Amino acid sequence: MKKLKLIFLTIVFSLSISIQSNSKPVPASFADLAEKLMPSVVNISTSTTVVTNSNPLPFQFPPGSPFEDMFKEFGTPQERKSAALGSGFIIDENGIVVTNNHVIQDADDIIVRVNGDQEYKAKVLGADPLMDIAVLQLETDEKFKPVGFGDSDKARIGDWVLAIGNPFGLGGTVTAGIISARNRSIGLSRYEDFIQTDASINSGNSGGPLFDMEGNVIGINTAILGRNGSIGIGFSIPSNSAQQVIKQLIEFGETKRGWLGVRIQDVTKEIADAEELDKPRGALVASVAENSPSEKAGIQAGDIILEFNGVEIKQMKELPAIVARTDVGKNVDVKIWRNKKEITKKVLLGRLETSDDFKVSENPKKDENNLDEIIESLRISVRPLTKEDIKNRKLPNQTTGLVITNMANNSPLVNSIEINSIIIEAQKKKIKSADDLRDITQKAINSNQKTILIAIYNNQNQRRYIGVKLD
Repeated sequence: MKKLKLIFLTIVFSLSISIQSNSKPVPASFADLAEKLMPSVVNISTSTTVVTNSNPLPFQFPPGSPFEDMFKEFGTPQERKSAALGSGFIIDENGIVVTNNHVIQDADDIIVRVNGDQEYKAKVLGADPLMDIAVLQLETDEKFKPVGFGDSDKARIGDWVLAIGNPFGLGGTVTAGIISARNRSIGLSRYEDFIQTDASINSGNSGGPLFDMEGNVIGINTAILGRNGSIGIGFSIPSNSAQQVIKQLIEFGETKRGWLGVRIQDVTKEIADAEELDKPRGALVASVAENSPSEKAGIQAGDIILEFNGVEIKQMKELPAIVARTDVGKNVDVKIWRNKKEITKKVLLGRLETSDDFKVSENPKKDENNLDEIIESLRISVRPLTKEDIKNRKLPNQTTGLVITNMANNSPLVNSIEINSIIIEAQKKKIKSADDLRDITQKAINSNQKTILIAIYNNQNQRRYIGVKLD
């Protein structure tokens, strides 16, 4: 019994030593690190000229009064200065500063304060609204203390981080916290892969650095959740995503992102089942832009992109970022899933900034002259697509299909498709009439097929594929 107890205590002690050796100690203080980093973090203030019309009359009309609009034309144009505050950090001893694009956007004057009391004018070397990054050059010959970038891919949930910035214009302020999550998307910009942190970030922290415990920048603080100040949910652009953009802005004054020329969507379980793919993965090509690199390479709507340039695509949202950071003009291998098998296409990447892709068209108008038909298997009513629909929605001239006019509450499409969407394909076959759709769905039901794949134009006139689970 004593021997067993001794063995048990030995195992527990060994595990304890192992856990301690794999974990990082809690910092006793951040003082030394903060003192080292503070001279590299800057406060940014901008001013923008705003033109308004002053009221020429000695009285005001009530809001909504018809006279309000009538008399405002007689106002005298008045200019006023609008001020904004933000943060940034120095990445080169010659005074190159990184911040957020929204901090300096449309600014007439940019003043950068270093070490709390040294002020310099700055000019914009380049800005990227898509990732919300801007690079500034201080207009001085003085030398500064820069900070370096760390590897944000190595940052782990639970790691300690330090944020330094200019919240509410108070000047150099240090806050500490941990990495709360990785790979966050909040709908703020096109390319999102945010680091989430609970280090206190407030208005004025935008553009400031997020440091690891080695003093390396692993993120650019960009957004917070909550309008009235920090609630412990802040978001930072990862340094690995930002560095290529920063390099291009310094070198060219603009970005040069790779462009594939496809509109993509998630591969759902239903779509994976319909395509006989082993599991939901990759990015489904909903449409291919005309004269795009993808069209020239032979990629088609309905293909599922599984791998790009040697990188496996696990989720749809990964593909745009991977394509964007690939060099323009590079030949890349793209592995796709088509007709139940994997094939490879070689694509010569174009440049996103010179493309004319992703235009949004007008919403459709219903044609009352067409009679609706019911598709019993899908519990929807439809009408044929007309030439007027094609013209109003700016669709390709040869488009055929059915406009959904109504949908039952228990329709298998109810959570996937909106009324006025256009069904153009089912099981990769073009739909020209209601009978075509009936035949395809009935054939699937008779063969005990659980799902079918349909292609639609949604209300934003975007071509998409939907996996429909049949009853």
